[in-house]
Amino acid sequence: MNIAEAKERFKGSICPVITPFNEDESIDVDTFKQLIDWQITSGSHGISVTGTSGEPSSLSVEEREQVMEIAMKAVNGRVPFIPGTGSVNYREALRLTKAAQEMGADGAMVIVPYYNRPNQHALYQHFKTIADSVDIPIILYNIPGRTAVNLEVSTIARLVEDCPNIIGIKESNKDFEHVNRVLLACGRDFNLYSGIELLCYPMLAIGGAGHISATANVAPKPVAEMYNAWTEGDVKRSQDLHYKMMPLNDVLFLDTNPAPVKAALGMMGKINPIIRKPMQLPSIDIQEEIRATLMQYAELKEAIGGK
Repeated sequence: MNIAEAKERFKGSICPVITPFNEDESIDVDTFKQLIDWQITSGSHGISVTGTSGEPSSLSVEEREQVMEIAMKAVNGRVPFIPGTGSVNYREALRLTKAAQEMGADGAMVIVPYYNRPNQHALYQHFKTIADSVDIPIILYNIPGRTAVNLEVSTIARLVEDCPNIIGIKESNKDFEHVNRVLLACGRDFNLYSGIELLCYPMLAIGGAGHISATANVAPKPVAEMYNAWTEGDVKRSQDLHYKMMPLNDVLFLDTNPAPVKAALGMMGKINPIIRKPMQLPSIDIQEEIRATLMQYAELKEAIGGK
């Protein structure tokens, strides 16, 4: 797949699938495969794993490789598979990105290193070295709320100019001016994805390529349909879905992702809602609010046995 083909194929709703666990906190392989199949049959345009929603910092490098392998086989070429391969540790990020290429992944998503707060020159060197180490397309992942450093527009533009296989960025940056300037600086054919649920629709309006939304774990069909409606020219339907999803988006972020998402999927009977320490499931009050919100949506209400 050449770069132009990847840019076109990697559009739409790419679901950042959670990592389900058994009671002993081992990876629940069968459930994981079922989740991926449900995502694809529900209309998700791509699959990512071991991103923020997949609890990567709670997985060993070997477990992350295992999760990637399981997911790639479950996807089986039906949609693009773009695992998250970034890490706070450069050598781990390099190893995982190379592993993604070796196992046949369509691309890789690499997060800004978290906690250690590299400067912009260091970020440039980090991403350039990783991008240069592989031939597969790379999607950058900017989430300053988690990493405590913003990948600046000038750094993104420099990376895009120097690394032909960096084709896009997942922007979990609430600064809408910033994301506008990303497309201005990098070109409107650069794949800009929203990683903030309430900006999924607005980013389509400025020329975004789609979204990588945690909410898709719970409601894959409407999240994908919002993109489909936009590309079909049905602006009103896309807007309607944007506003319809807002209560669900809000409740799924009352606690740190993916804790509310796992609680919701547990209520829907999709997973055993186990999350690894130091994370915990949301409080009982928040879980009750999640359940009440799920009941507002016909398809989700049915999933949790509501009447």
